[in-house]
Amino acid sequence: MAASLWRAVMGSSSSSAGGGDDPAAGGVEFWHGAERAGWLTKQGEYIKTWRRRWFVLKQGRLFWFKDAAVTRGSVPRGIIPVSSCLTVKGAEDVLNRQFAFELSTPAETMYFIADAEKEKEEWINSIGRSIVQHSRSVTDAEVVDYDSRPQPPPQPQPKKSEASEPSE
Repeated sequence: MAASLWRAVMGSSSSSAGGGDDPAAGGVEFWHGAERAGWLTKQGEYIKTWRRRWFVLKQGRLFWFKDAAVTRGSVPRGIIPVSSCLTVKGAEDVLNRQFAFELSTPAETMYFIADAEKEKEEWINSIGRSIVQHSRSVTDAEVVDYDSRPQPPPQPQPKKSEASEPSE
């Protein structure tokens, strides 16, 4: 899933430039001031092995790297735009693994494992807040203020007295 999201964000070719110049990073300076950063174990998209990766959540994007030494020149191994995500929730029962959680898009579900229950809850809360903040479900252009729309002029109503009197 992540690779397909990565390709969708990157286009057909990936850049070999440093992360700061990477168009998929969306201008996000992921190498400092993260909303949340830490180690998680994630399941691969094609080969379903579990790999430990350093994750950085910043400005509506979840980046991951092979190691925690993230610099301006680092190239993310993947990026998930959280605006494409629908839910983030615990997944111990799905995976039968402690501290597991899932992140779902309309197309796919990714699985992660934190090192402790507290970390799992913090990741779920941080990603959940980011989903809400960066949601594209309703944009300003789609909001309609019914009070400020022009109203049609009122239609004349027949008077009751004229309609009920018999004609001579």
